[in-house]
Amino acid sequence: ILREMASEEDSWRMGKLLSDARGVAVFPSVIKVGLMLGGQHGDGFMLLRDPSTGKWSGPNFVSISGASFGLQIGVQSIGLVLVITNDEGVKGFMADQVKLSGDLSVAAGPVGRHTEAGTDTRFKASIYSYTIAKGLFAGMSLEGAVVRVDRNANAAYWGGPVTAPEALERPASDSRILPVLRELENIMTKTQ
Repeated sequence: ILREMASEEDSWRMGKLLSDARGVAVFPSVIKVGLMLGGQHGDGFMLLRDPSTGKWSGPNFVSISGASFGLQIGVQSIGLVLVITNDEGVKGFMADQVKLSGDLSVAAGPVGRHTEAGTDTRFKASIYSYTIAKGLFAGMSLEGAVVRVDRNANAAYWGGPVTAPEALERPASDSRILPVLRELENIMTKTQ
């Protein structure tokens, strides 16, 4: 998902946010299903970034789920990246679960020459969302979605039980996470 986002013309906007970000959550596949009522679920991970050194830590494994209402029919798989911009966002992700747009402010990440409705033009949100769906790079609203810690995935990765803060205190240096770090750095080096 990050490689695909990095190849998009507007990836420099996301790169600019990432350069100042406190963290990022990546969900390679969020399945959205709708038949009048809708729902979404996906598994992913979060990394923290030290703003003074630029070093990444983690991962902390998480899942995202939510419901929606309205006229909707179909099934879609999307890739989702959440750029966490401040301490409030980091604190929310340290909890066992956090409700987006309830506990934390979330806005669609800026893309294109004109930002779309729902984008925070003053860049004050705690989290900005970006998606890839069928080759389309865009911002996304996540009103009411809940992000939860995946304890089983954390235990499998780290070799035993760890809390979110414990996972996010550890340097992101394992060979399994290095390709992700390279893609994040690639996005951050994009210019207008």
